[in-house]
Amino acid sequence: MLIFGKFIVRKNERGLLFKNGDFLKFLEPGTYHYFDPLRKIQLELYDLSVPEFSHRLTDFFIKKYPEDFARYFSMIDLGAEQLALIYQNGQLANILPPSTRTVYWKGLIDITTEIIDISDNFEIPSSLAAQLVPSQTDYRLPPKLREFINSQVVPEHHRGVLYVNGQCTKTLSPGLHAYWPFNRQITIEIWDTRLQNLEVSGQEILTKDKVNLRINLSVNYLIKDILQTLSELPRPTDYLYKELQFGLRAAVGTRTLDELLENKSVIDESVLNYIRDKTTDLGIQIRSVGVKDIILPGEMKVILTKVVEAEKVAQANLIKRREETAATRSLLNTAKVMENNPTALRLKELEVLEKVTEKIGNLSVYDGLDGLLKKLVKIK
Repeated sequence: MLIFGKFIVRKNERGLLFKNGDFLKFLEPGTYHYFDPLRKIQLELYDLSVPEFSHRLTDFFIKKYPEDFARYFSMIDLGAEQLALIYQNGQLANILPPSTRTVYWKGLIDITTEIIDISDNFEIPSSLAAQLVPSQTDYRLPPKLREFINSQVVPEHHRGVLYVNGQCTKTLSPGLHAYWPFNRQITIEIWDTRLQNLEVSGQEILTKDKVNLRINLSVNYLIKDILQTLSELPRPTDYLYKELQFGLRAAVGTRTLDELLENKSVIDESVLNYIRDKTTDLGIQIRSVGVKDIILPGEMKVILTKVVEAEKVAQANLIKRREETAATRSLLNTAKVMENNPTALRLKELEVLEKVTEKIGNLSVYDGLDGLLKKLVKIK
């Protein structure tokens, strides 16, 4: 049984010496000889390359060995509204949450800290956020650090809405935004500020004359003031959809089918005026409203087809009678002219002769040219 021995504490190590489980002292680097026939001496070695120190006797060391503790350790003790950025040899290595205490070995790694008060301002400055929120392919920071940061990138042409403990506080411009989530619940919603389109499809509505129509409506809108909108409407698109339904029913239900078919834009104008009145004070700007389709029932389509067909036949008959009347009037005027003018009558005869001869392949003339001129074209 060995009763003599030695401990070696290397230059990158520190030791805690115990006897019968009772702490004796801290050991600097060196070689220590001991006499321990009953094997009551224990040594705990710590590598200074791992600077964070955690031990069940930390409070005991602080109270009973304050000078030694200050010599070998640095301690960070944070309040309920404080956090700390820990830098090891100038590189960010850790974030300490509020109400925590952490002890580090002195000597090998230079530990520096930055204490941040988050009681009034919990937003992370953009320069620091760029370091704390790396891209998905950047592995410089430990994953644990990301658990202590609530971040969101607001895309271009969008606005973010910041909620703190369920209360809407402000809007966020495009870019990276990061917050300390300690002691509060943070949520960020993203809203598109570009022109939006909403479809109201398959609305079945009765006209004033009890015809059932199916109408598809489209609306283009912008959210101009998102805070004003959200202060009034928890779900803006749901509100718009329902109000468009009401406006569409009011526009169709107070007009007959003939009125709607004669002026299809009357629905657009009516619904547009209705929905603008409903959204003026809600931070929503309505750009346009348009009816995409008006779908008639099957039997109504057959009836309208017959009506249109009858109208077209009547129009065709009217045009035919008008042309016949004009032709008759023209013939009558021509007859009156020829009745009192033999020359005009003879010219008409020659015109008819010309048309007849155009269709004759062979023409036989008797009595010669003189007979043709005297007997056929003689002007009396």
